[in-house]
Amino acid sequence: MLPHQVDHIIGRQHRGSDDVANLCLCCVRCNLKKGPNIASIDPESGAVVALYHPRQHSWQEHFSVARDGTIEGLTAEGRVTVQLLDMNDEDRVRLRALLLRRNRYP
Repeated sequence: MLPHQVDHIIGRQHRGSDDVANLCLCCVRCNLKKGPNIASIDPESGAVVALYHPRQHSWQEHFSVARDGTIEGLTAEGRVTVQLLDMNDEDRVRLRALLLRRNRYP
């Protein structure tokens, strides 16, 4: 199995195209969590907010990685993406922390 899949940023069912501008690489786990979703509910405001868009948004503007391996959403888009993709699942945080300690995490 490949470590990444090609994902539609905006799914076909939401009229997203197969154009390269609407595609990105995504880890299998994140892609399964995302499913057809294009938005979620911000845990801070309760508002419906679009997910992080990897072709339009800067990762550093929307996320921060703590030394313990957790990812914090810095914006509403970041918060809903962290929550929906379950980016702070215990196993993922543990692996991310290990990679950080070994200077192997971006």
